[in-house]
Amino acid sequence: MFSRPMLTLHEVADLLKVKESTVRTWIHDGDLRAIKLGRDWRVTHGDLESFVDAHANRPPGEAPA
Repeated sequence: MFSRPMLTLHEVADLLKVKESTVRTWIHDGDLRAIKLGRDWRVTHGDLESFVDAHANRPPGEAPA
């Protein structure tokens, strides 16, 4: 089904070096796509990559000016 296991909020926060409350805010605001399984939220690697790409200051592959 999934090529890689889904990430917990704690794992996302660790990867991005932010607080878990920040990740929860992104999910609540609809910025970061997540899936609620029981009481816990999970984020796919693809959704996290899309979120990071969408918040970058320039498109991928574009050289700095």
